[in-house]
Amino acid sequence: MSSFNANASLFAGALAAIGASLCCVGPLVLLMLGIGGAWIAHLTALEPLRPWFIAATLMFLGLAFHRLFLRQQVCVPGAPCAQPMVLRRQRWIFAIVTFALLVLLLVPWLAPFFL
Repeated sequence: MSSFNANASLFAGALAAIGASLCCVGPLVLLMLGIGGAWIAHLTALEPLRPWFIAATLMFLGLAFHRLFLRQQVCVPGAPCAQPMVLRRQRWIFAIVTFALLVLLLVPWLAPFFL
């Protein structure tokens, strides 16, 4: 059950980070693909909600960190969560997802360097 909650927190954090960077990543990807036009300026409709998405991302990442690193896992012997390899794999996935989400959150500040 604990691994489900950590996975759910990671998934929710990923969705929140995508929402936070959607206003900036979407137009940037379209421009990199050579698709342009004045209508791209209207893709920034989610920009006022960006701080809320960032807060949700950090909150969900914090919950996943708490469940994976700080909370003692209680597992039934023989269950998959009782194996140390499973916990180690979850922690690696958490690290990779956290890095990817932080890159997504930094896109609005890094985008001017690529244009």
